[in-house]
Amino acid sequence: MNTHKDHLSRAYGLEKVKDTQDFYSDWAATYDAEIIENGYATPLRCAKALAGFTPDQDLLILDIGCGTGLSGQVLAETGFTRIEGCDINPDMLEIAKSRNVYDNIWLEDVRKPMNFKDGLYDAITAIGCIGIGAAPVDTLYKMLAKLKSGGMAVFSFNDHTLEDRAYEAALSNHLDCGAYELMFKEHGDHLPGKGIKSTVYVVRRR
Repeated sequence: MNTHKDHLSRAYGLEKVKDTQDFYSDWAATYDAEIIENGYATPLRCAKALAGFTPDQDLLILDIGCGTGLSGQVLAETGFTRIEGCDINPDMLEIAKSRNVYDNIWLEDVRKPMNFKDGLYDAITAIGCIGIGAAPVDTLYKMLAKLKSGGMAVFSFNDHTLEDRAYEAALSNHLDCGAYELMFKEHGDHLPGKGIKSTVYVVRRR
C-alpha cells in the first residue's frame, strides 16, 4: 500500500519559498518511493548524456539541487567518481548524505549568489531541479557563469517548465552570445507514470 501523499500532483504549483521548503521537508521521507514508482527517468538520461561527451570519469562534478541524492547515485552508477552536491532543503540533504556517493555536500540557497568558486568544477548538473515549483530561472544563469572554460552543464526542464518560455529563452541568451555551445538536446521520459516528459541539455562553455 502506498504511504505517500501524492506530492507529485502538487509540486508544480509552489510559488513562495517558505511553502516550497515546508513542502519538500514533508515529502523528504517518501520522495524516493513516489518518484521511482512513477518511473523517474531524467537522472539516468542526464548521466548518460554527460558520459557521452567525456571519457574522463574522474571529472569533478557538482550536483546542484541534489535533493535526496538520487541524481548523485545515478551519476556514481554511471561511473563518475568525484561528485559533490548541494541543496536548499536540509531534510532532503540528510537523506542524500546517507547514500555515501558525495565527497562533499552542503546547504545552498539558490536565491542568493552561489557559494562556490568560479571555474572549480568540470561539470555542473541540475537534474530536475530548475523549473516550475523548484529553482527559479536565474539559477541557470548562475550555474553557467560558474563553469570553467570547456566545462559542461547538464540540466533538464520538464514539460511544466517548458510551458513557460522564460526558461528556454534564458538558455538561448547564453547560446546566442557565443560563449556557450549546445552539445545535446533530447526530449524524453521524465515521470512516465504521470505522463510527464523532460528535455535534457548538455551545454559546454567555450
